[in-house]
Amino acid sequence: MKKRLVATHRRRTALVGVGALTAGLLLTSPQSASAANLIKNPGFETAGSDDMPYCWKKSGWGDNDFTFETVADAHSGSKAMKVTLTRRVEGDRKALITESAECAPVVTPGKQYDLGLWYKSTTPDTSVTLFRHDATAGWQYWTDLKTLEMAAGWTEATVRTPEVPAGTDRIAWGVSVYGTGSVTTDDYTMDQVADPVPDPVCTGTAEECANGRWDVLPTQNPVRSMHSVVLNNGKVLLIAGSGNSEQMFEAGTFTSAVYDPENGTYKQIPTPKDMFCAGHVQLQDGRVLVMSGNKGYPSADGTIGYQGYKDSYIFDPVTETYGKTNDMNDGHWYPSATVLGNGDVISFGGLKEDSTGSVTAELWSDAEQKWLELWKVNQTWSYWGLYPSMILMQDGRLFYSGSHVFGNNIPGTGSAIYDYGANTVTQIPGLQNKDQRDQSASVLLPPAQDQKVLTIGGGNIDSNPDANRLTDVIDLKQPNPSYVAGPPLPQGTVDLGNGKVPQTGNQGKMYVSAVLLPDGKVLETGGALHNRADPVYESSLYDPATGTFDPVAADPEERGYHSSAFLLPDGRVMATGDNPGNGSWNHDVSVYTPPYLLKGERPKITSVIDSEWTYGDTQRITVDRPIAKAELIRPAAVTHSSDPNQRFVDLPLSVDGANVDLNVTSNPNLAPPGWYMLFAVDAGGVPSVAKWVHLEGPSALSATDSSAHVHDFAGNLKGKVTGPGKKRTSQKVGPTVSGCDRHYGSVNVCVPTDFPPAVKATTKSRCDWLKKNDYGRLKVNGRDDPLRLDPNRDQIACGKGDVTRR
Repeated sequence: MKKRLVATHRRRTALVGVGALTAGLLLTSPQSASAANLIKNPGFETAGSDDMPYCWKKSGWGDNDFTFETVADAHSGSKAMKVTLTRRVEGDRKALITESAECAPVVTPGKQYDLGLWYKSTTPDTSVTLFRHDATAGWQYWTDLKTLEMAAGWTEATVRTPEVPAGTDRIAWGVSVYGTGSVTTDDYTMDQVADPVPDPVCTGTAEECANGRWDVLPTQNPVRSMHSVVLNNGKVLLIAGSGNSEQMFEAGTFTSAVYDPENGTYKQIPTPKDMFCAGHVQLQDGRVLVMSGNKGYPSADGTIGYQGYKDSYIFDPVTETYGKTNDMNDGHWYPSATVLGNGDVISFGGLKEDSTGSVTAELWSDAEQKWLELWKVNQTWSYWGLYPSMILMQDGRLFYSGSHVFGNNIPGTGSAIYDYGANTVTQIPGLQNKDQRDQSASVLLPPAQDQKVLTIGGGNIDSNPDANRLTDVIDLKQPNPSYVAGPPLPQGTVDLGNGKVPQTGNQGKMYVSAVLLPDGKVLETGGALHNRADPVYESSLYDPATGTFDPVAADPEERGYHSSAFLLPDGRVMATGDNPGNGSWNHDVSVYTPPYLLKGERPKITSVIDSEWTYGDTQRITVDRPIAKAELIRPAAVTHSSDPNQRFVDLPLSVDGANVDLNVTSNPNLAPPGWYMLFAVDAGGVPSVAKWVHLEGPSALSATDSSAHVHDFAGNLKGKVTGPGKKRTSQKVGPTVSGCDRHYGSVNVCVPTDFPPAVKATTKSRCDWLKKNDYGRLKVNGRDDPLRLDPNRDQIACGKGDVTRR
């Protein structure tokens, strides 16, 4: 302590030189950092001892009067630190990172670090002060880096340290106040500066290195799969059920397959029930919970719609078999499925056994391994539609993004926050054109700690307009969050039946797939312009940091209705399926190699000390070369443009040569328990092949949250709030909910109830469109002909006599 006081006395005479020292260190053109925020409790939100926040202490010396206060006037969240000197003869006071192994960030000799904070100051007599821990001599003063100018409003300050001296293993720092006045600080950051990254060596063509490459695999998918689940052994479960084929349904032929990316092989799996359009989610032990499915197709005359059964199954990746669970309380054809922070699963929506809409919320208990009885589950008796995108928020509430399947959105603004504990629904404003977001895609953007959601594209199968280019972004950290318009989707080409032509006007796409990538970007791909017709060929990368889309290579295969795309553990993206209105199926599989895999050598995780992780842990890995960041990505369980459990969780890291310590969030709502892909990514954005880790632990926040992003958010919702409505059995849903007129053809053929805008409302124009889209011979079911496709009444739609008679 004596040495520190002597060094601090020297600082009073050295402050004149601080500006000169700082001039060479300010972040005028910073390199990318090689680590995420190293500060624990950077916003003072977690309480500690001695009237100070966790991992912060009162520090200073000399003859002065002072106060330390945790105040509500915060830059973000609900707390900030205010240090005030009311009288000073000598010395200073500062809120300092606690000088302990638990709190002081680990540093590497020879490396530099970027420091940042937000502040308000009423005095010019301040400085960012650093202390270092010498392995031999202990804690000692290191240097002053930056004087903070007076600022009445919140101002950001950033500075870079000199190289860390030899023998130093940790540092602590804070803002010193050495004149009368006050400084309020919040949101501290500390990132290790990355080693200079050599220019990447392109291993493909110039076009491939800029935009990536799609390859169509030589072996076709043997099943008509519309459900894709990446298993914790790296294989992919592909569920078809009857595959939207009435013939297979009548024959009782239900199929699944397991694809092995290592050798490109498929293994067909006996499937006990028609899991066509079921819900699915991965449980924390790696098994797959599959809920409901197709009890029956619509009747030939269209008076009865699809029906959902109550059955539920679990797929075991080890035995590659399905096992039955107890039944749900309702049937749910097209249900949501969201895993919660305690490992439970909540499900809404879909169609019941009688084709009406289910208003029953279902809850799978992880502890009891069963669907809970109806009376044990909070009910609002709300109808959430089909495949409503319900995303788990950081505080355990659910955000309904507005993405759904079939027709119009739910009443109200089209998006909402659902609080299971309070059993309330609060409308969230801002979603553009809410009734044209049918089969849009919504994703929780990287990192999950930022709590931002992106919604992309969509259409409406009822009115069948041109699908749109709309995107919307919402920041759920805001006290009263609202969607804001994002950039329009890039346009590609569309096949209207006469070859590909450029999209025009506001043409976008529905049936969108969106995939989180390990470099922190989002690949959006696939889609179509209309209801099960007119495929769109366009892919792009969305960068959450810049809020922009960058067009890349497009999948050469049609990827419309019943298609899906998902991330593989090797960092590539696999895309399957397409089921146009004529009932055919695309069995070709395509794989996207992003540009980051064409930049030469990729980092390798050489060891994971422990693959069993708990919340709040620090976990060590070793790598073969420097990395910039690491993250957990939850493996896909995707269908119909929907995977609400997809998330990218940042792992703040500390680097010691090849050893990297990863700070695991203590909030299970950010990373619900289960198996995750662990990626290490270098400063050029090149990821490792993933390692599998299993995260589990307590279902509540620990006392010491090690998350790098702690926010008080969505706490002042001003939208319309509704509680439980009157108890009811179901919501009436029309039999044409899927946008198909069942008066024509077999049940797996979709003659649209409303043709695309370019098709005139005449028999010839409609029949020309059906012929161009390969619908073939269409029998008329029953006596009704609502689309006027059979004027001569011979029970064959679009026959020669029908077209000539107009």
